[in-house]
Amino acid sequence: MNYHIRNITAILIGSAIMGFGINYFNIANRLSEGGITGICLLLKYVLNWDPGVMNLLLNIPLLFIGWKLLGRQTAIYTIIGTIAVSVFLTAFAPFRHPIENDKLLAALYAGVTVGIGLGIVFRFGGTTGGVDIVARLFHKYFGWSIGRTMFIFDIGVISLSLYYLNLDLAMYTLVALFLSARVVDFVQEGAYAAKAIMIVSDHAEDISQKIMQEMGRGATLLKGRGGYTGLDKEVLYCVVSRNELVRFKNIVHKTDPHAFITVNDVHEVFGEGFTLDEKKQPLAR
Repeated sequence: MNYHIRNITAILIGSAIMGFGINYFNIANRLSEGGITGICLLLKYVLNWDPGVMNLLLNIPLLFIGWKLLGRQTAIYTIIGTIAVSVFLTAFAPFRHPIENDKLLAALYAGVTVGIGLGIVFRFGGTTGGVDIVARLFHKYFGWSIGRTMFIFDIGVISLSLYYLNLDLAMYTLVALFLSARVVDFVQEGAYAAKAIMIVSDHAEDISQKIMQEMGRGATLLKGRGGYTGLDKEVLYCVVSRNELVRFKNIVHKTDPHAFITVNDVHEVFGEGFTLDEKKQPLAR
């Protein structure tokens, strides 16, 4: 129950941030948006219809269609997110602040704010309905990637907005959409980034011992075979924080100057040495 309460609370907070950002920056400066929200904003600009009401009405049939596709928990979170965004789009209508002389600044603020809101919703298992459901349906029945469907839909909405908004505003909307997508990824993945390292070496055990002794980091030894030589090799796998990477590479190079090393970004790490109590006995590896 605490798990669901935490997630629902986060979804409501994210929806509130998104609703505020769309009102305070997008609508106030006549910027559009992608997906169903973008259609709602166009209806607001052309017919002066309440975007909150339209967001709910347009999403209702999609929610019925997507109920079985999404699964019970995700569907419930999606319903909560969709209703919350609709409510906050209407509730924050009085908070609209046009930035008269700097539309680029408005687009940047819009992208960051909407991205933070959506990122929080996605991070805690929810969605805001709309194109996300359509994309999942196209993926299931036509094999289209979710990203491809969402991109095509967003481009369609922006193209449609050219009939009602000038070219400059459409371009600023693209800036906001691009920044929003980047911020969503940042919020979902977290600000923390570690490095995952794989080492192929004839001295893998020596390297592992020195890493544990000098850095206090664990390592895993995997069995491998050289594709050219056919000889058995030991592959060492280790995860370190970014500020430990240089020290780590120095240890490896001193032990085996000919070691083959690959380094990859890791956006989240769970387990011993990162999220568990440091006072606990290290896990056997």
